[in-house]
Amino acid sequence: MPSLLLVEDDAAIRTALQLALTRQGHQVAVAASGEEALATYKTVRPDLIVLDVMLPGVDGFEVCRQIRRTEQLPIILLTARSDDIDVVVGLESGADDYVVKPVQPRVLDARIRAVLRRGERETSDVAVYGDLTVDRSAMTVSKHGTAIPLTPTELKLVMELSRHAGQALSRQQLLRLVWEHDYLGDSRLVDACVQRLRAKVEDVPAEPTLIKTVRGVGYRLDPPR
Repeated sequence: MPSLLLVEDDAAIRTALQLALTRQGHQVAVAASGEEALATYKTVRPDLIVLDVMLPGVDGFEVCRQIRRTEQLPIILLTARSDDIDVVVGLESGADDYVVKPVQPRVLDARIRAVLRRGERETSDVAVYGDLTVDRSAMTVSKHGTAIPLTPTELKLVMELSRHAGQALSRQQLLRLVWEHDYLGDSRLVDACVQRLRAKVEDVPAEPTLIKTVRGVGYRLDPPR
């Protein structure tokens, strides 16, 4: 049973989502503020956090940033709007996905299960890209022999790029492969995740040599050498 931490300051929404997600088979702990969330996740140790952006005191962005300093567990943001800076800031803070309010529990449950599947092991295969090693059976990525801490979404992204090495994948293809939905307006999910991934695997993130941008298409990881 997946363990979730739901962080939402509106009591009615919090209760409704907790009941709905519990019915969907999740074990749900709750927090009503950013401060409570930061204290609770350390004791609950959830598999995933559902995090409202607008919280009293410490907001959702800062909660996400603080958790990302030490943890790579999945984080899904709840945001009131899909077309403003909140989404971009949230993704840059380290979120894996977002759901727009008002939240439909079935949609949220589908997003949760999709994120959790990103950590599932794949067939045995190891590929070396210069100093970077991608092991799809162990589900690890290392550089100079040292493991790189990646979120499940970052890990799934590099695995898909590696599986299609040498092939330019469009943002829509990557949305289907990694996020399991392909609404073109969500292409910023891909761009933000690529940016975070480059910051971890590239020697000079601003001048990437591993994860290349294919202008007008998307991204490509060159074949191993």
